[in-house]
Amino acid sequence: MSFLDHLEELRWHLIRSIVSILVFAIIAFLAKDIVWDMIILGPSRPDFWTYQTLCKIGDRIGSKVLCIEELPFIIQSRQMTGQFTMHILSSLVIGLLCAFPYTFWEVWRFIRPGLYDTEQKVSRGATFFVSLLFLSGVGFGYFIVTPLAVNFLANYQVASSIQNEFDIISYVTTVATLVLTCGLMFQLPIVVFFLSKAGLVTPQLMRSYRRHAIIVILLISAVLTPPDVISQVLIAFPLAFLYQISIFISGLVIRRAESQTE
Repeated sequence: MSFLDHLEELRWHLIRSIVSILVFAIIAFLAKDIVWDMIILGPSRPDFWTYQTLCKIGDRIGSKVLCIEELPFIIQSRQMTGQFTMHILSSLVIGLLCAFPYTFWEVWRFIRPGLYDTEQKVSRGATFFVSLLFLSGVGFGYFIVTPLAVNFLANYQVASSIQNEFDIISYVTTVATLVLTCGLMFQLPIVVFFLSKAGLVTPQLMRSYRRHAIIVILLISAVLTPPDVISQVLIAFPLAFLYQISIFISGLVIRRAESQTE
């Protein structure tokens, strides 16, 4: 294929990917009551699954500390176009989340023919594992990081006379940032897998730079999350755990490569 033919092929892959995102976004836009009442505003209410689960754990251990019975804040819109803008933005984010497996599959279909036979063999199941890690990260961000961050920020006060009244733009942006950040950060094992295959990363290298990696993880968490310690720590801990898993994955890749050369 010529260069222009490749561009034409890429254009259709991108068009199908964008169409899939828009289809899910339109569905989310029309299902406003379900999307907003049950999903987006879920972490802002004490009856959210995470808060109820923490309360049940607290009852079993005989402690009421984990029970979150009230979130002392209200959400309001201070801009005339605030609710409409957030309705569109939230629909696009949900469309991206739902269409991610198909979108990645379309992009992978364009990249895969350019790989060598051995590279294609190694990369089998890439769409499945990338999608699985992304959705796992999204679930972790939505059910763990977001509600705990919302609870912390809702109860944080520098003075009792100051009430927390969050703007809808701030709330939706915070939730979307935490969820998408976790989804992307959970791709670390896949990145390490391909870097190890390319010979750019080894388990010895990752172990020797573990302390540096932890500092980088903390910096990334600080940049990508809202400015509160709880959100940064909640993202940094699973990233550090994924880094350890990535060392194990890199070791498997290197050992398999060595066994094949013998």
